[in-house]
Amino acid sequence: MRRGSRGGADAAGTTVRFAGLGQRLPQRGRPTWAWGDPGQRAPPALPRAPPGSALCHGSRLDTMGTGSRGEARRPGRGGHGAGPVAAPGHPGSSGLGPGRAASLEGPGQGTAAGGPEAEARGGRVAMAAAGSGIPTGLMAAAAAAGGAALWRRLSAWLPRGRLGLAALLGRLSDRLSRGRDRRARRSSWLLLAPLLTPPVPVITAPPCLLCPEGAHRFQWIRNLVPEFGISSSHVKVLSSPAEFYELLKVQIKTAKQRVVMASLYLGTGLLEQELVDCLEETLEKSLQAKGSSNLRVSILLDYTRGSRGRKNSRTMLIPLLQRFPDQVRVSLFHTPNLRGLLRLLIPERFNETIGLQHIKVYLFDDNVILSGANLSDLYFTNRQDRYVLLQDSPEIADFFTELVDAIGDVSLQLQRDDTVQMMEGMVHPYQGDKTAYCEIANQRVMEVINSARTRQELLHAKTFHSSRQGSSLLSQQGSQASGGLKPEPDTWIYPLIQMKPFGIQIDEMVTETLLTEAERDARIYLTTGYFNLTQAYMDLILGTRAEYRILLASPEVNGFFGAKGVAGAIPAAYVYIEHQFYSEVCYLHQQERVQLQEYSRAGWTFHAKGLWLYLAGSNLPCLTLIGSPNFGYRSVHRDLEAQVAIVTENTALQQQLHQEQEQLYLCSGVVSSSTFEQPNRYVKLWVKLVTPLIKNFF
Repeated sequence: MRRGSRGGADAAGTTVRFAGLGQRLPQRGRPTWAWGDPGQRAPPALPRAPPGSALCHGSRLDTMGTGSRGEARRPGRGGHGAGPVAAPGHPGSSGLGPGRAASLEGPGQGTAAGGPEAEARGGRVAMAAAGSGIPTGLMAAAAAAGGAALWRRLSAWLPRGRLGLAALLGRLSDRLSRGRDRRARRSSWLLLAPLLTPPVPVITAPPCLLCPEGAHRFQWIRNLVPEFGISSSHVKVLSSPAEFYELLKVQIKTAKQRVVMASLYLGTGLLEQELVDCLEETLEKSLQAKGSSNLRVSILLDYTRGSRGRKNSRTMLIPLLQRFPDQVRVSLFHTPNLRGLLRLLIPERFNETIGLQHIKVYLFDDNVILSGANLSDLYFTNRQDRYVLLQDSPEIADFFTELVDAIGDVSLQLQRDDTVQMMEGMVHPYQGDKTAYCEIANQRVMEVINSARTRQELLHAKTFHSSRQGSSLLSQQGSQASGGLKPEPDTWIYPLIQMKPFGIQIDEMVTETLLTEAERDARIYLTTGYFNLTQAYMDLILGTRAEYRILLASPEVNGFFGAKGVAGAIPAAYVYIEHQFYSEVCYLHQQERVQLQEYSRAGWTFHAKGLWLYLAGSNLPCLTLIGSPNFGYRSVHRDLEAQVAIVTENTALQQQLHQEQEQLYLCSGVVSSSTFEQPNRYVKLWVKLVTPLIKNFF
């Protein structure tokens, strides 16, 4: 059987492929899709590529729309052996064809994988049953029966007349039996996790031999978002907060056309003021040089976080608005979920738990910095994060400029007198109709994604699919214009957007598919400053075949360590979540395959997030995810997030990414059972009781 294939092989060597972990177990009361307009059950069709366009070089999906009967299609793994699979219920969904593997629909085929919750409810595997040879369900049923019998024996000892207490014990007995039955049923599904994978994407055309980038195994992502092919020489990986801060200042000072910055907030310290001064100086120089400046500054922040306290992000930026009203725009995003009585009752700081603008993108002319760092002094000094600079990338800069503008259009606009107001004709985020607001926001963002995707397909067709004469002429014109030929791309950038309040969940879909499709002996290094994975991500990590090295923050480097009030207990809550996950890993005997490591560095805090994917047999990563998501419930369901998938074939860039990963993991220690016996890992009872209730808010 081929490595990486899901399923078994018969005596004749026919490979049987299973399509379906993305087809989650039925979830009552939950719509099956939330892509596209809110309330819509199937994703809107993205524009088809014109004949002979970019879909000709190994694309894996014809459109991210619906099948002939409206069935939703999901992305899957490109690469070897990927056979065509129609959506569940579609005629011919077995995907049989010459030289193709048979594709069998897995259980739960009536439910697509992109639901609003989008969490695989895989449950827990009963390894004790497997080790003893006793079927899991039988073992659980026996345990449940024993529990019920115990309660009945206790009730027999009750004095006569205590019917109420007897009834209570009876109900507890029934609850115990049902709960164990439910856990037993869930555990059997997790055993099938490596087999029940998302539907394999449809191959619409054979790989195009004219395309210099060939058909790498991750090109299925281009059917969801635009693909930007660049040279690896334009990519630089940064390593320290100080390097990040100095780069921001240099880029601001040299900007000529545009400065676009999206962040959670702008701090109020001296370092942040220096950034504002750089902006003011650059704007002033642009006015003096031409009289009327072409430089435009657009800043997107979160409303609740940016308005916290008397001195805040707004007060830091008002002087720029007052002096350069025609060149500076400050947009403050307000989540539509914080409204009405809820908005009035929740105090400042706690209201940030409902939803935030969490995207971190900093671009200057055609240079783009992707990071998880905010614009605050901690992120410039001793708060470790990740940073990647994409130089001379106008198409990528245009995309993120349009994305920030689209979010800004549906955000509150900061005025020179520190008031805010919506753009004319826009629905208010918390005073207007919520459904109408979300629909408009969805349309604006999806227009940016779809138009960029169409542009990139047309550019690809124009560049690589013209006649030889036309291609030669195009090359000559490019050489004359730029003084040399543009290098062939060996690196591809895919922007992944997650805005669940607007019904957009591209990042979630791609991340789940990457975790699902990781082959045996592949290695995934995943890092997050706040270890609170969604159930879907946890089930995929525990149920698939790749090796995982998960880097998380020790309590001392957690951003909430030492905070006052209730926030001071948040590190303990993360310890409790970590301990629960580690116990699950041990229960499944997965300690060798799934390893937790804690980042620890005196005087520093930890905020890095993302992953690195190493294919089986490779010592260097070929793909990384970098941006704002933390892989937790908030990132998937509450906040606005954006990151990029960087896929590269260039060894030098792969080496940069590998060194970045090694440098972060070098400051970590492996988690073991003794880790949680240390005094600083003690978790108070009230924290254990409250954490399950509030874990979706932090």
